[in-house]
Amino acid sequence: MNKRVRDIVIIGGGTAGWITAGLLAARHPDRSSHGISITLIESPDIPIIGVGEGTWPTIRKTLSRMGIKETDFLRDCEASFKQGSRFDGWVDGSESDSYHHPFELPVSQKANELLHAWKTFAPERSFAEAICVQAAPGHDGMAPRQRTMPDFVGAMNYAYHLDAVKLSALLREHVVNKLGVTHIFDHVTEVVGAKTDDIQGVKTRENGEVAGDLFIDCTGQKSLLLGTHYGVGFVDQSHILFNDSAIVTQVPMDENEPILSQTVSTAHEAGWIWDIGLTKRRGVGCVYSSAHMTDARAEEVVREYTGSDELPLRKLTFTSGHREYFWHRNCLAIGLSAGFLEPLEASAIVLVELSAEMLAENLPVTREGMKLEADKFNAVFKYRWARIVDFLKLHYVLSKRTEPYWEDNRKAETITDRLRGYLDVWRQRPPAASDFEQATEIFPAASYHFILYGMGSPATVHPTLKPVLLDAMKVQMQKLVRKQKAFAAGLPTNRTLLAGLSKPST
Repeated sequence: MNKRVRDIVIIGGGTAGWITAGLLAARHPDRSSHGISITLIESPDIPIIGVGEGTWPTIRKTLSRMGIKETDFLRDCEASFKQGSRFDGWVDGSESDSYHHPFELPVSQKANELLHAWKTFAPERSFAEAICVQAAPGHDGMAPRQRTMPDFVGAMNYAYHLDAVKLSALLREHVVNKLGVTHIFDHVTEVVGAKTDDIQGVKTRENGEVAGDLFIDCTGQKSLLLGTHYGVGFVDQSHILFNDSAIVTQVPMDENEPILSQTVSTAHEAGWIWDIGLTKRRGVGCVYSSAHMTDARAEEVVREYTGSDELPLRKLTFTSGHREYFWHRNCLAIGLSAGFLEPLEASAIVLVELSAEMLAENLPVTREGMKLEADKFNAVFKYRWARIVDFLKLHYVLSKRTEPYWEDNRKAETITDRLRGYLDVWRQRPPAASDFEQATEIFPAASYHFILYGMGSPATVHPTLKPVLLDAMKVQMQKLVRKQKAFAAGLPTNRTLLAGLSKPST
């Protein structure tokens, strides 16, 4: 039990495996006998799914910590800038039905003061436009930064849209060549160790047995170590989040075509469509519930949306849910092996980042300390998965659409007790920071404000709480309007800024 944790073995590549390897290697750079060794085993038989194209602003810190240059990343991954999400058709499906969830925070975190100021000074503007610099008419195709700014620094908070397959290739090359991670390209045939004890190693087809002290399961939905070997159960959330299928395609883009700086999510009769603009193509996917829509109808929806009958289509299936817990004995699951929730709000990659970061910052020194770290990790991530379920469901329960899919989503038995209770409370006052227990929430109270008031939920302030910051809020909102105009005039478009990145840096 006092044995030092030195040999870390990651099973599986893809975004989850290589981000985990990169953050671990960057935070623990000593590869000598005094440090740690990191080995990643990647199967040649398992292709990367390659549709995780949306990220959160956390990705900038992740790439920076690994030592990857932003320009190289943008060029090699055909990436573009993302400043949030736009939701079209989610409220009633009318032509004017559209709202934003930007990445930038509002001018104040005091929710009651924020609503008082919006209703007093800018009731004619949408909530996001009135209180956030990032959401304004004409901002849809803007870049969040100037070319002369340092890497990963912007005038506004931002993330990226990217090619997930190209991201894995970039990370692999960097993590192996720059950070000293050992890469074994082989197929795992057997897990060595009793199911009631630690994993001792894994057997591979060509390279024999690879031993280790800590094993990271990044094997995707089959969860080879945590799920298959240890039998840790799966918590199915499909009774809350109905979507279980997606028809995906890629739409070529002209080199002069504008690149939107939001993920556009367009609701349809039984789900929604994502539209993600990269530099050379758009990724489009029709997400739907197979209980409410046939595959043939989903294909029609994609064809109608793209205006093309010729684009090749691919079907993906998934079950929204997660493992009962994520770290068992000396095995930790990260990525799809830990779980997956429908891709609304792009939570998959950020969960990988947060998991890998928590492991890197709290890596047990000895086997004896592993149980405490595992218990802490499991508690944190059980909470985080539950909050994502609630937040995703929020988008559906506020809709006024009348198709059976949307009506079923509003039924009380499909809403968690916690969310149902808070929805009652939030009809009387806005979500507050104290409604969320963790210091580092997946979605802060501001995100709930953007969805609630973007979808037309009554902006009800506490009936007896006196506003005390109205004068200060008025000044802040006046400054915000000036900033919105300055950004629209002074920042380049996504296309303009990214056009100069075609040549490798020297």
